[in-house]
Amino acid sequence: MIQQIKNIINACDIRITFTLALSALLSACEKPSTFEKIAKHKTLHVITRNAPAIYYEGREGPMGFEYDLAKLFADELGLKLDLKIATTRSQILSALDNEYTNIAAAGMVASQNRADRFKYSLPYMEATPIVVYRYGSTRPRSIKDILGKRIAVVSDSYHADELDTLKQKTPELQWQALDVETIDLMKMVQDKEIDYAIITSAELDIHQAYYPRVKQAFEIGDVQKISWYFPKSTDQTLINRANIFFKRIEEDGTLLNLKERYFGHLGQLNYVGARTFIKHINSRLPKYDEEFKSNSEEHGLDWRLMASMGYQESHWRAHATSPTGVRGLMMLTRVTAKEMGIKNRLDPEASIKGGTRYFAKIKKRIPERIAEPDRTWFALASYNVGYGHLEDARILTEKGGKDPDKWLDVKEFLPLLQKKKYYKQTRYGYARGNEPVIYVQNIRRYYDVLNWMTQPQADEHTIAQADMKNGLIKLTQ
Repeated sequence: MIQQIKNIINACDIRITFTLALSALLSACEKPSTFEKIAKHKTLHVITRNAPAIYYEGREGPMGFEYDLAKLFADELGLKLDLKIATTRSQILSALDNEYTNIAAAGMVASQNRADRFKYSLPYMEATPIVVYRYGSTRPRSIKDILGKRIAVVSDSYHADELDTLKQKTPELQWQALDVETIDLMKMVQDKEIDYAIITSAELDIHQAYYPRVKQAFEIGDVQKISWYFPKSTDQTLINRANIFFKRIEEDGTLLNLKERYFGHLGQLNYVGARTFIKHINSRLPKYDEEFKSNSEEHGLDWRLMASMGYQESHWRAHATSPTGVRGLMMLTRVTAKEMGIKNRLDPEASIKGGTRYFAKIKKRIPERIAEPDRTWFALASYNVGYGHLEDARILTEKGGKDPDKWLDVKEFLPLLQKKKYYKQTRYGYARGNEPVIYVQNIRRYYDVLNWMTQPQADEHTIAQADMKNGLIKLTQ
């Protein structure tokens, strides 16, 4: 009997050992999670698109709202960012379908019609779909006004889904889905190649400086959410980390500051101003661009920023003169010209030299702890209103419980320098504080346009259509 009990115990031990070994074997064979695979290769693969405020090559390298978000996320995960640039949304969706990328960060709407094809992060922006038309033609007011006209949308955008839904109620509604970018559609509207396009209000704000004749007609749908896209096979390990990231940067103000950097100055150029600026880029700037480049390089500045300042000051007119006595292309005062060693303010070369040198001097006075681009915005404001008044506004900002090192906060307090209640608390007194706010906003808009129009050509990170067909490295392998 005792021997039988021992045999049973030994058999149980064997089963338990076998079960544990099998469990360990199965555990070892389990498929690694999405994030584990990414962490193993130490690289986060992200695809985006080349568009103003989304991604572009700036003076210091890659820039753009989506680029900055992706870089911050990769840094937070301790991963290298491998960024690929698609030329169309179709390429982005193809990369996701074929699992050639981990994330698509391209300012795209999280369409419910694609929920079975892709996965999405939490939204971080909103977009309102609108119909745009060419200024000078009859403005449409509703869907019935655009029936029978040449209407276009970006292919593989959610606007096509929106129109499919509208077509159920209005069967006669027709449109073209073109494999282009939004900025291309706007050019087609301005050039009368099409009558109307469906884009978002945010896209109109971003691109309108390039095509000022394109105007909003009416809203055509509900507010939509913009999110990151993930391949369908992606599990929650990566998506959850992205959601935690978006919650954190929203709570600590990082997201708000990024939106201010790339979108806070939009809408500053009206139709006449934008159209004139584009014209002057071609007719006036070529006379002075080499002077802007050489003087800016000497002081480690971006020549396009200095050219934007020159345009704000004088519209690149060498003999510009104001009622207050400032003169020349950079509109120098007598005192500033003397300080910078400039004898003839109406000499454009001398004016650019003096203005660039003076701006560089002002920028050095801005505390080094203030990060870019805020440091540059403060220097611009100081160039306009004076360093003392800027400091007064920063003190008021701090007293008001806001951050005196953030342009987003200080620009709210600068206009208060016009009110006795506030300027009597300051060292330098009254100032027309609204002027530097407008000054900075205008220059930022001019700079955006020049930056986009002079950016380097596409590099090896850009994905050509042939590359998509031949196949990139499949990340699930």
